[in-house]
Parts: sequence; C-alpha cells; structure tokens
Amino acid sequence: MIDFNIILENEHVLLRPLIEADLPQLSALSSNSEMWRFFTHDLSTMEGLSSWALPAFENQRLQFVIIDKSSGAIAGSTAFGNISERDSRLEIGWTWLGLDFQGRGINTQVKRLMLTYCFDVLGLERIEFKTDVLNIQARKALKNINAIEEGVLRSHTLMTKGRRRDTIYYGILKQEWEYVKRENDW
Repeated sequence: MIDFNIILENEHVLLRPLIEADLPQLSALSSNSEMWRFFTHDLSTMEGLSSWALPAFENQRLQFVIIDKSSGAIAGSTAFGNISERDSRLEIGWTWLGLDFQGRGINTQVKRLMLTYCFDVLGLERIEFKTDVLNIQARKALKNINAIEEGVLRSHTLMTKGRRRDTIYYGILKQEWEYVKRENDW
C-alpha cells in the first residue's frame, strides 16, 4: 500500500524518507528538551532521537524529514504509521518542527500533502491522528484542518519522565475529504 521511497512536495515543502545521515541535522533542531513535553520520546539527546527513529529504519513507519523549500533546510519530521492495508487506513503523526520553523504554516502544508496523497492517490478510507490531551497547540492545529475529535483513551501511553498520557484521537474519513479540501482551500 505505501511506497517507503515516496517523495511528496509542493511549492513550500518537500517530504522525503528519513535516512540515518539526517540524524545530526535533526539533533541540532531537537536539542531543546522543553520541546518534548508532549512527545513520547525526548529527542533532545542523540540516544532519544535514535530510539525514536528506529521504527522508521525497520520500515514499521514511513518517517519523513520535512524540508522547508524557502531555506532548503530540514525543518523537522512527520510520518505515516500504524498502517493497515486491510482496513484502508493509517495514522499521520510523529510530527515536529524545530523552533525556528514553528508558526510559519509549514505543518499545514505538510498535512495538505500527506492527506492529498492518502485520499487522492491511495484512496484510503480513514486517516487518524492522535495527541496528548494536554497538547492544546496540536489539538488546535488538528481542528484547524477540520479533523474530527473522536475520543480520549485514558492512561494510554507512557511519556518521558514516567507520566501516563491520556490520548485524544482525531480522524478524517474518505467521505469527509472533499469538505476538508474545500474548507481549507486545498
């Protein structure tokens, strides 16, 4: 279902599969430990970054680096994961941007590319997203693209420093995609 060598791009961003040689550049972007309060891994250390990247290198998820075309720099990362060909669905997540790239509309461009590929190319039935219920910024971003809040799984995920996360799910269904595109002017 998923081509693990796919490159997605528009005029603003390019998404290409993560390679091990990207880790030093990503490490420079992820060194602020405060960035990882709502993330399942602390990417501020090379050990944490390497552990987070391992499923990508084992083809368990398609992890992309996000390249900001205006600067040519790696801006962060995002992924397709929890892929279920049988159910015609996947999750978009594991998304983060370096501090200098936040608030510039890059995340919206990334989601646009990924959702268009999922629905218009792959013809999937469902795309899901999940985040920490406390991550108001991520929840707002998901609502801004018209993802539907679906519910909370309590004590769902172990976070850094031993905290148990309540995870909130969002989704977009195939039959909602035309509305999402129209409302987001995609």
